[in-house]
Amino acid sequence: MKILITGSNGLLGQKIVKRCIKHNIPFIATSKGPNRNPECPESNYFRLDLLQTDEVEQLVVDQMPTAIIHTAALTNVDYCEEHPEECHQVNVVSSKVLYDAAKGVNAHFELLSTDFVFDGENGPYKEEDQVNPLSVYARSKVDAENLLLEDPDNYQNWSIARTIIVYGTGFGLSRSNMMLWALEALPKGELMKLVDDQFRAPTWADDLAYGCVEIVKRNQTGIFHLCGPVSRPINQIVEEVGKALKLSNLRIETISSKTLNQAAKRPPRTGFDLSKAEKLLDYHPMDIQETIPLLQKDLIHYH
Repeated sequence: MKILITGSNGLLGQKIVKRCIKHNIPFIATSKGPNRNPECPESNYFRLDLLQTDEVEQLVVDQMPTAIIHTAALTNVDYCEEHPEECHQVNVVSSKVLYDAAKGVNAHFELLSTDFVFDGENGPYKEEDQVNPLSVYARSKVDAENLLLEDPDNYQNWSIARTIIVYGTGFGLSRSNMMLWALEALPKGELMKLVDDQFRAPTWADDLAYGCVEIVKRNQTGIFHLCGPVSRPINQIVEEVGKALKLSNLRIETISSKTLNQAAKRPPRTGFDLSKAEKLLDYHPMDIQETIPLLQKDLIHYH
């Protein structure tokens, strides 16, 4: 087994690298810029622009991975809404380039996707439920999924791992996440304005990395739903962080998502049915109360 990871500088990418190192799984880490993860050996790292088809093909042929885990993506939903062409290039075209390269060496191709492929009218969702994307970002992920689902060559060696709000910490991350914001703001008594009309099941990045690697290790194919164990409104997610920190008198104001005037439309209620992942991957994710102490420990480690 040898795994090529895209987006290795990102949160999930770093956690997959960590898992490969821990379990002695040979890997190649790739991102567009220099390696920002001091725990990833430079000898395993390659700078790679996923839109340079020749470079991608060359690296895949040179390294002969048995699997490619494609975590790199443009995930800022409102940015994607305002930059549809860039979103399509990064999320769809680069997925096709990598998928074609994977097919060329008969490698497993694993695509990371999102709960936003659904419209959020009747979550929690099973893997076979009908998609209905509401935004440019969501549509790009459906288009990327369809490269695999509707492949004219009928190549079968692929998987799709859909997830929901990934949180955790790593080295030099370009984006923060809701949990880190809450960890910082709540103890200071800062007012947090949070929506109460969007339900999500946030995912601990280490759990997601476990699921992504297990799909490859267990030779699984098809779609998998991987997220946290409990779906809650956004304001309650942050309240759980407060509980884990043993804080009383949280300053949380609930607002309607309509007041945010966000460029992209979001699904109101997602959440996943995890029974397939539990059965086939032995996937048992942790809830917020269990992960916050680990996140606090990680914050010390990563700074």
